[in-house]
Amino acid sequence: MNRRKFIRQTCLGCLGGGIVPLVLTNCQSTHYATGTIEANGIVVPVSEFTYLKKEQTVIRPYILVQNDTLEFPIYVYRFSENEYSALWMKCTHQGSELQASGDHLHCPSHGSEFNNKGTVSQGPAEKNLKSFPVTVSDGKIKIDLRQS
Repeated sequence: MNRRKFIRQTCLGCLGGGIVPLVLTNCQSTHYATGTIEANGIVVPVSEFTYLKKEQTVIRPYILVQNDTLEFPIYVYRFSENEYSALWMKCTHQGSELQASGDHLHCPSHGSEFNNKGTVSQGPAEKNLKSFPVTVSDGKIKIDLRQS
């Protein structure tokens, strides 16, 4: 094998190996759930985290809760059956709507990133995301919008 052919094959392999994980991560579609507004916040069924795939129940790691009365969606991440985080999807840098990508949120405007608990992992944002208390009971996830 000559040098040129070796470099071409090696570079293509490296590029392909770096792109495959990104493509696979983005193959999982984001699930939007419409929450019901109640006196103290918004409610969504726990069942929004599950779906059937080839006759097996699969659990989503996160959902985006929306309602016409909300300016931005709420990212709800599932840590366990009874532990969730609920984060306002508004970047603390300049107020752009964030994009969910698995266990983190990304700001398309200036590149800030936040983890699934709302902590800044990459600037320019300096403040963590607004989070809401979450309780689980009777098959419902209740997000208290009064507090942060």
